[in-house]
Amino acid sequence: MTGPQTTRRKRANGVESRQRILDATVEIAGERGYDGTSIAAVSAKCGLPASSIYWHFKDKDDLIAAVIERSFETWLRAVELPGEDAGTPLERVTMMAANVARSLVAAPDFLRLGLMLALERRPTEPRGRTVFLQVRETAHQRIAEIVATLFPSLAEDVVDTLTTYAVAGADGLFVHREVTGDSVDLVALFELHARLIHDAAARMAAPAER
Repeated sequence: MTGPQTTRRKRANGVESRQRILDATVEIAGERGYDGTSIAAVSAKCGLPASSIYWHFKDKDDLIAAVIERSFETWLRAVELPGEDAGTPLERVTMMAANVARSLVAAPDFLRLGLMLALERRPTEPRGRTVFLQVRETAHQRIAEIVATLFPSLAEDVVDTLTTYAVAGADGLFVHREVTGDSVDLVALFELHARLIHDAAARMAAPAER
């Protein structure tokens, strides 16, 4: 008879195994991309048999999608506007941008892998690409809400334009660091990016507030 303690131990072991598999996949996918990632390579990296990986994940596609989802949840916590006691709206936006940049420096694999998948065109779309585009839309909505909160007089289409520009600019800065290397100060660039977007939003909001 299986007791509660044994059940809890099995569940904990299952969670630990899943994390080991995802951690190994992040490393391999970061080095080799989607095509270079295989269940065999993940198995060798994490030290678990392929059967254990298939117990948690249906196939490579499912595994890559899980990596993106897990990384995104961690990253999204950084996309949070500090409270009003943290300073002026500009200071709060700059602080948030710095937090987002630090999260990408600490764990770049989510965006690196997601952008690689997003830029590829395949006859059958990998689930990982679909998941990345979905979570990217979630991030877009979160940022749009922040812009609308800080500048309530802006029209919805203007908020959407500013948000699209903010996300696209962040992508570009991230890719620039990936290409150029660690000498690029991503935090400083994100802070500058945030200040420029804040200034643009303020100018766009000014006529509507007259």
